[in-house]
Amino acid sequence: MKRPVAPEQVSEHLPLISNRFVYTATALVAFLALLSVAINVGGRKLGAELALAGHSDSTQNFLVTIGQDRLHLAANTLRFEAQRRHGPAERADLYLLWPEMSGYRSELRARFDDVTQSGGLIFVQLSQSTMSRDMSGRVEPIYSHLFDGPAETGQYGLTLHRLKSDAGYGNEVLLTAPRPGGPDFAVRCALPAAGAPASSGDCQRDIHVGRDLSVLYRFSSGLLSDWAAIDDAVRSYITARIDSEAHFPSRFSKIPEKPARNDSL
Repeated sequence: MKRPVAPEQVSEHLPLISNRFVYTATALVAFLALLSVAINVGGRKLGAELALAGHSDSTQNFLVTIGQDRLHLAANTLRFEAQRRHGPAERADLYLLWPEMSGYRSELRARFDDVTQSGGLIFVQLSQSTMSRDMSGRVEPIYSHLFDGPAETGQYGLTLHRLKSDAGYGNEVLLTAPRPGGPDFAVRCALPAAGAPASSGDCQRDIHVGRDLSVLYRFSSGLLSDWAAIDDAVRSYITARIDSEAHFPSRFSKIPEKPARNDSL
């Protein structure tokens, strides 16, 4: 009859490290290695995204449909990531360097992010027209009835019209100028006080382009000396990006015209 083996004798024959422990440790090491690689790759990607801070330096073109107009818009000109896609959209928001009329580039990041340099940007909002007249067309039937006092001679060939305090435009003024062969130029501005710096978008104007596109653009009052060149450049830039081969049925109805309002971006 065999004697029972004492527990201490059994423990002497057991391996110091079990197979289960080895498998677990190996799996843990492999997991940590994969995690390290993922963190490294993800960290680089996140770092690049943080460096862009919502901008895109891609020049990929997106075909965007707004109302009855289709446009080819580059990713680096679109301000918001959600708008960088193909298809229909209610609006598109762009920013462009002046005078280059180009989008974001990493080497020019300061001109987009530094508030002291952002006066060289033009902000553009594209949407389907909701009024039959653009800002120039609203001067006589609407704005002229809101003028407060006589017109004043402004700088750069512009005439300054102050607006009534109860008109709903705050401290904005309307600046106008004749343009040969076309309606008067008109732009609303919240001009800075004497000695104060101009903001990056304290002047705004809207124009009609394409079939039914309203182009509202904002720029710094510090650029008013370039008002004619800016207006021509914005119109040419958007017109050049409209897909002229697009065809739409004429079933779109114009929304009845509403009174002018402060539709700042």
